[in-house]
Amino acid sequence: MRRLYIFETPPPAGTKIMRKYTSAPHPFIIEPPNGRKQGYTPGSEIVFGLTLIGRAIDYLPYFVYSFDELGKTGIGKGRGKYELKEVRSGAEDKVIYSSDTKTLKTFKTDILSFNSVFTTTDTYNTKSLTLNFLTPARIIYNKHLTLDLELHILIRNLLRRLSLLYYFHCSGDTSEWDFKGLIEKAQNVKVKRSDLKWYDWERYSARQETKMKMGGFVGEITFEGDVEPFMPLIKAGEVLHVGKGTLSITHKYFSINEHLRSSWRIFLIHAIYE
Repeated sequence: MRRLYIFETPPPAGTKIMRKYTSAPHPFIIEPPNGRKQGYTPGSEIVFGLTLIGRAIDYLPYFVYSFDELGKTGIGKGRGKYELKEVRSGAEDKVIYSSDTKTLKTFKTDILSFNSVFTTTDTYNTKSLTLNFLTPARIIYNKHLTLDLELHILIRNLLRRLSLLYYFHCSGDTSEWDFKGLIEKAQNVKVKRSDLKWYDWERYSARQETKMKMGGFVGEITFEGDVEPFMPLIKAGEVLHVGKGTLSITHKYFSINEHLRSSWRIFLIHAIYE
C-alpha cells in the first residue's frame, strides 16, 4: 500500500477531479544535483534534494531506507554503486540521518501554505520578472511541448500542479482558487526577453531497458508587466517545480529578482560514489 501511494498514487475512490486518470501527481520531488553532470568517478560526492508533500512526509524513513538499499544495488545502466552518508533537514540544516548511527532523528519541516498563494498580502514592487530554468523544463500547452513560453502558459501549468498536489495530498479545497482570473491577468504580461534554448538529454529506463529522450528548455526569460499577482505562485513553483516529469523529477527554476529568491528544500541527501 505504501509503494502504491508513493509511486503509483491512484486517485482515491469518489474523487471530484481527475476521474478519468489512473494516477495523480506524486507527493515527492527528487531534485537532481546542480549542473548537468552525467557521470561520476569513484569517491565523488553526490548531493540531491528530496521534497515530500503533505502525508508523504510520514514516509521519510522508507525513502531513506530505499536510497540506502539502492546504493548497494547500483543505479544506471552500469549499476554504479554508492554509499549513503547522511541526510540533512533543509528547514534546520542539521543532520537527521548518518551512515554511522543508522538512526533517523526527529526533524522540523518547512511549511508552505497553498492557500497563501492566493491570500498573501506581501508586496513585491516590481514590474518585471526574470526566471532561470536550471533543468530541462517540459511545459505542455495545447497538448504539445512548447519552447515559446508565455507567462499565462507557465501560470496554467503551476495552477494545475499545485491544485492537484493540494487536493490529493493535503486534503485541500481549491474551489475558491481564482484560476480564470489569474490566467486572464497573465495574458496581459508580455515577454521582454527570452534566452530559452532546447536541451536534449537521455535517461536509462531499467524497466524498459532502453534510453529515453527527456529534452526540455533551459535558460532565462524575462516577463514585463503587472507580475505582482503571480509572485506567490512563482515562489511556490520554486519549491514544488513545474513541468511534465518522470517519477516526479520535475523541473526547477528560480527567480532572478533578488528579493524573490528561494532556497526551499526539505531534505538534502549526501552520498559517495564507489
